[in-house]
Amino acid sequence: MLVAAIMDVVTSNCDSLEKVCFKPALPGNAETRDIADVIEVIEEGGMHFGEPQRDEDDDEGGRGMRGIGIKILEGTTVLGLSRTSRLMKLGDTDDVGVESDRPTPKTLALLSKHDSSSSQANLSSAVVPGLWDDLHCQHVAVPFAAWALANWAMASGANRSHIQELDQDGHAVMTALMAPERSVKWHGSLVARLLLEDRDLPLNDSVSDWSSSLLSTVSQASKNDDIPLARVALSAFLVSIERSPRAQEVVMDKGLQLMQDAAKRTTKHKEVQETLAKVLDMISTGDMRLSLEESQKWSGILLPWVFGKSSSDNTRYSAIKILSCILEDYGPSSIPISQGWLAVMLNEILGSSKTASAKHGSQPKNDKVKTQIDQSNIIFATQTANQLSSAVVNLARKQLVTTTDADETFPLLDLLSLEPFTGPLKNLKKDTASKFDATDSALATLKGIKALTEVCSEDSICQKKLSNFGILCLLRRFLLHDDYEKLAAMEAYDASRAVEAQKRTSDDPDESSDSDGNNPSSVRVPPTSHIRKHAARLLTVLSLLPEIQKAVMADEILCKWLEDCANGKIQGCNDLKTQSYARATLLNVSCNQQARRDSSDSDDGVHDSGIAYRNRSCPRYDDMIFLINPELPHWKCPDDKHRDNVQRSKSSVGKTDFNSPSTPETEASNVGDSCSSIDESQNSSQSVVPLVDIVFIHGLRGGPYKTWRISDDKYSTKSGLVEKIDQEAGKFGTFWPAEWLSADFPQARMFTLKYKSNLTQWSGASLPLQEVSTMLLEKLVAAGIGSRPVVFVTHSMGGLVVKQMLHKAKTENIDNFVKNTVGLVFYSCPHFGSKLADMPWRMGLVLRPAPTIGELRSGSSRLVELNDYIRHLHKKGVLEVLSFCETKVTPIVEGYGGWAFRMEIVPIESAYPGFGDLVVLESTDHINSCKPVNRTDPSYTEILEFLRKLRAHYT
Repeated sequence: MLVAAIMDVVTSNCDSLEKVCFKPALPGNAETRDIADVIEVIEEGGMHFGEPQRDEDDDEGGRGMRGIGIKILEGTTVLGLSRTSRLMKLGDTDDVGVESDRPTPKTLALLSKHDSSSSQANLSSAVVPGLWDDLHCQHVAVPFAAWALANWAMASGANRSHIQELDQDGHAVMTALMAPERSVKWHGSLVARLLLEDRDLPLNDSVSDWSSSLLSTVSQASKNDDIPLARVALSAFLVSIERSPRAQEVVMDKGLQLMQDAAKRTTKHKEVQETLAKVLDMISTGDMRLSLEESQKWSGILLPWVFGKSSSDNTRYSAIKILSCILEDYGPSSIPISQGWLAVMLNEILGSSKTASAKHGSQPKNDKVKTQIDQSNIIFATQTANQLSSAVVNLARKQLVTTTDADETFPLLDLLSLEPFTGPLKNLKKDTASKFDATDSALATLKGIKALTEVCSEDSICQKKLSNFGILCLLRRFLLHDDYEKLAAMEAYDASRAVEAQKRTSDDPDESSDSDGNNPSSVRVPPTSHIRKHAARLLTVLSLLPEIQKAVMADEILCKWLEDCANGKIQGCNDLKTQSYARATLLNVSCNQQARRDSSDSDDGVHDSGIAYRNRSCPRYDDMIFLINPELPHWKCPDDKHRDNVQRSKSSVGKTDFNSPSTPETEASNVGDSCSSIDESQNSSQSVVPLVDIVFIHGLRGGPYKTWRISDDKYSTKSGLVEKIDQEAGKFGTFWPAEWLSADFPQARMFTLKYKSNLTQWSGASLPLQEVSTMLLEKLVAAGIGSRPVVFVTHSMGGLVVKQMLHKAKTENIDNFVKNTVGLVFYSCPHFGSKLADMPWRMGLVLRPAPTIGELRSGSSRLVELNDYIRHLHKKGVLEVLSFCETKVTPIVEGYGGWAFRMEIVPIESAYPGFGDLVVLESTDHINSCKPVNRTDPSYTEILEFLRKLRAHYT
């Protein structure tokens, strides 16, 4: 053999961290004595050929260089110098021990006979960079022995078994891992990994020691930017952690700082970061967990792993899992981390949205209002992102004040050094943190969730980004826990203790005055219910994504919470919107997952992205569609027996039948897998099949619930300016569709809708009539509304929205939506315009009317066209119409000493479309026309009678 022959193989490439791929140069049936000799070389620093001769000139007394050792290993010559330098500790310089191993000129002459120029060329062109560089052209015996051992270990399981048997205490491998030569460390790491990966071999007792040495090698290699060595050592370290619980304990106790250092130094190396993330995942998400201090230190590394562009999916997954465990373990104490997670997420989404807007350029004229709304959402989100970042800094610094004044030892320092927080941290005043409390922090979080929802509600790309960034873990935390309330309680307790301590130390009790920061009575209650509501809304928006559906189904605890929330069983979660969001999420998850399984079973399914909304067999409930009484048993997912009926109902023509078979759009059932055990009694035969859908649509400045709530005082509205025309009316009281109509007409499944409907541009842009109708039509058809008999109950402009939707459905050939609309109820609908839009000054310079108001002027040709279309449908007997008319003036602008201006917003000549039944409501203004006082009020009795007539007529 010649050295060149060996070098060609030794320096082969390590293609990946998981599998070092080069063909072994040595056979798989090595002689046991050869393996023993190699182990001796590694452990002793050289080979013994008989008794060593004492060299009188040797200051080491014969323990120094023993000369040249030549050994034939199955036809391969191992040539090299012995060395007796001590093992080098990690962190020593690469030159340690080099001088003592420098050969004599006679030795150099002998080496030169075997060391050709070709071998030097191979050395310089090594595929693994610098593998043998530290030998300084001196081919000592130990590196070649380590190379041979690694090649044998790769060659066969039999060789690995012999190595394990001869090195039972693991000393040889440990010696190689601690050797001064880089090449020995490299091959020693490879041997350790190969032995650990072989599941047929017993686990060596020294594995925990191996893992410590391997981690030290990783840390030192990352410090020297020696990524190849870091990778091979890290691959062995990963396997040692996978197999040895003791190794996990050792790393948790003493190795976290080394891992942190390596992670900070290798941010540009994807494979190294992925393995470090996987190791941290294994040691911190099982029986062992990170301490609070370590969690805070790691947060500055974990968040970049989540959002880093160079992070792999595996790295991101591990980081999200670790962060979730931190939030689970430390609750209120981890709020700076969860809030920081949310802040970075909002900044990332904003960056993507602004980039997308810049690429698309200006929108067409017909999308001008939509563009204004999008820009308004981005502006709000930008402001919120700044507030959220400041909240993270304030809360973190407040914790620093209570612990230590040493900024350099502050555990959250790495987190605050990330980009969203550096600016607020510099601008933070020292006395600001003491004035910042849990409620301030909760309000910032609430705004952050709202901003994310508004920006991403109609943007599927942003929604997918949120999913990748781990938004589900944050939403789960916000829904299932009350961290901010607990933090407020902790602050109140600390404040009370501070007051007691102040009183004890004060000589004069009268002089001890409570400051604002130490007064327990000044502690405010965080808006936890509002955080839950908006978190539930965002979850509903995201529940249309397949990956979110899969994750929710796999989370039994979350499914149980959603089911209980929908049924009104969660204490402090009585908000009707929140309950609707919970049920809608379960419906989106269960039905679409079932449809996806059916599609894969039939092998002829089409991906969701390729199916038009109206051709879907499963409902898709968006956040604009609210389910009234989501606890009722008819909110169930479809059984398999009903799926064929969907296609028949969509292809059917002629008159609607109230007794037609139920369809997937109208039922909900088991949430599947982990959610299938929830409320099984409600999934049984007791489920009620609804005969009709009733959809409530509000008007200008209305809302999905407040428009239909009974006002405290039906005959007067205590509003101020026109901007608040419907904010206070009906804000408290009975929501009559749920509490009265649901009981009196149980055959119906009821919805209520939400859409932007501002009166003026001061409160933000609103979509014009046609855009609102198009958007709602898409949402309704996607939710399956219109696949069975449907009645629309509208107030004010909501009636025009429905008329426009029906006209749009006709032009888009959505025939079932038109044919199955069997009834329209109009409360004070301006069929021919409103006096509010006809005022002489037309609200121009005073109130800057929104685009929608301009469409309500009397005599509008568009309104006449829509009314003629509905008249045609009524004349054909397709639908029935019931209209209500106001008779009292409505306050518009409040003046000094009382109401300065009142007017009749929709007069009778505009409220009556010219066909159908008309009910004149005595002493009722525009706002309260849709708010019956009780069940005997004509505004309620007439609609109930109308619905019963429809049922009798069509059955």
